[in-house]
Amino acid sequence: MITLKEAKNYLRVDYEEDDKLILSLLDTAKNLVKDIGRMDEEKFTRNEDTVRTAMLFALGYLYENRSSPDYQGLMLSLRAILFAQREGVI
Repeated sequence: MITLKEAKNYLRVDYEEDDKLILSLLDTAKNLVKDIGRMDEEKFTRNEDTVRTAMLFALGYLYENRSSPDYQGLMLSLRAILFAQREGVI
């Protein structure tokens, strides 16, 4: 859904040394969004705009705070972003 080029542009990274890290964080962001949003692959794809926003938010947070992340804060923020899409919430 989000390419490495898009991710690097969002993070304002213009070197290749962190490519492997960024790809790994993208996978983590996708899994977090799917888990917190209680989404299967179909629902994940159907809510592309919100999912992209949540993934980029998670990616940016994980990249910038990789030495001392506050996972609880990240989870609460993602829940807020994904609230309307979460299965069983409404």
